[in-house]
Parts: sequence; structure tokens; C-alpha cells
Amino acid sequence: VSDTSGCSMIALLHTGAAKFPQNLLSRARQAVSPLFPAGVLEGFSSIVSRKLASHGFGASMAAMSSFPPQRYHYFLVLDFEATCDKPQIHPQEIIEFPILKLNGRTMEIESTFHMYVQPVVHPQLTPFCTELTGIIQGMVDGQPSLQQVLERVDEWMAKEGLLDPSVKSIFVTCGDWDLKVMLPGQCQYLGLPVADYFKQWINLKKAYSFAMGSWPKNGLLDMNKGLNLQHIGRPHSGIDDCKNIANIMKTLAHRGFIFKQTSKPF
Repeated sequence: VSDTSGCSMIALLHTGAAKFPQNLLSRARQAVSPLFPAGVLEGFSSIVSRKLASHGFGASMAAMSSFPPQRYHYFLVLDFEATCDKPQIHPQEIIEFPILKLNGRTMEIESTFHMYVQPVVHPQLTPFCTELTGIIQGMVDGQPSLQQVLERVDEWMAKEGLLDPSVKSIFVTCGDWDLKVMLPGQCQYLGLPVADYFKQWINLKKAYSFAMGSWPKNGLLDMNKGLNLQHIGRPHSGIDDCKNIANIMKTLAHRGFIFKQTSKPF
């Protein structure tokens, strides 16, 4: 099936790559490789790969072949920062509310929700809180209340298609504190409802221990060390912690780990 230039056979091998089983393509390439000078097939392969990538196929095809499919279409990575001091102040209030929308097929970040929240019970941040989180007073002054931020989360969830009943998504946190203690506790204090989508989640510490056989006592730092990953950004920055969680999840997924809900139903 070759013309005088030999290009027809090569084109067939590459344009059919998405349709033919990999083992058959490999055998076909081995069969025709003696017919062409060294580097010709590789050159065409490089060209085709760039063409596919320009149309958005490269990453998704690589991702689909590199790890098994997950049970969820999307993972919603969340990590609150809250008012704090030593000894601890009560009630604590959320001051940073970040969410990363992670594609369950590619494990890549597709969208980000990130807002700071003005505390109302203890509106003045303590020096301890600022030193721990990196959040200064000017970052929360004049920001929306928790009620307003929750409304915007719901709008973002709708815009991202996450409220569609046919779309399976679940929150992921580093521990159970964010969605078992912090959010429901503050909502109860303020008399606010907790949306149902906040009532199921994956505790990354538990997922990591299932995958690696050891409990990460120091949270993200231990998980990054155990997976030989570089820590991203500043510890106790909510948005940076979310990026670390996403990176750890991607690494575990590439190792074949399937994420499952760890929280018990409310």
C-alpha cells in the first residue's frame, strides 16, 4: 500500500493511530521500518504528534493510556484557611476559600475558584494567623461574608456544570477538618445551610495511606516527600495547599490508584 515516495504507508500508520490497537500498530511499524531510511518514521511521528497536540489530542490520549479511569468525572480540591491563635480562638472563621476543579480523566486542573472571606466575630487577624497563613488584614477587609462566598461557590459550580446530576464530582481535602468540622461548624453558628455537595469528600491522607501503606503524620509535607515531589508554594496558603493536593493526586493516579469517598454519609 505504498506509492513511490513511501508516504502512503507512513500516513496510514499515523492517521490510523487513534483507531488501531497499539500492538497491531507496533507490528505494522516493525514490518515497514526496513523499507525506509532511518529516522523517516520517527520524523513523521513527531510531525503527527505535534498536529494532534495542536488540536488538543496529545495530553488527553497520553493521560487515558497512562492510568486507569477514575470513578468521578471531577475532583474538587479544597483547603480552607481560618482565623486562629494560640490558645485557639472560638469560633474560628474561614478567611480563604479555594477550590480547584480537577479533571478525573486527565488529572489536570481545569478551573479555579478562589476568594478571601471577611471574618465577622473576630474581624482583626492575629499576628499568629498572619504568620501561619501569610494572609494579612488588607486581604480580608472589605471581602464578602461567608454567606456571600457560598452563594458564589454555588454559581461557580453551576457554571462549571458540576450541579448536573449526570456529572459525578466529589470534594478532596487534606484531612477531615475542612468539611467535617470547619464549614458545618461556622454555618451552624451563622445559621446558614450546608449544601449537599459539601457532605461527601475524599480525605487525601486516608487515600495516600491506602496507596502507600503509611500514614502521613505531617500531611502534605510527608506526602510530597514520600512521592519525591517538590512542595509547591507556601505551607498553609489555601490555594498553594490545593495545588499540592492536586499534584499528589495526579501522581497517585499515574501509579494506578483509584480514589474513593472516605467520608461517612451525614
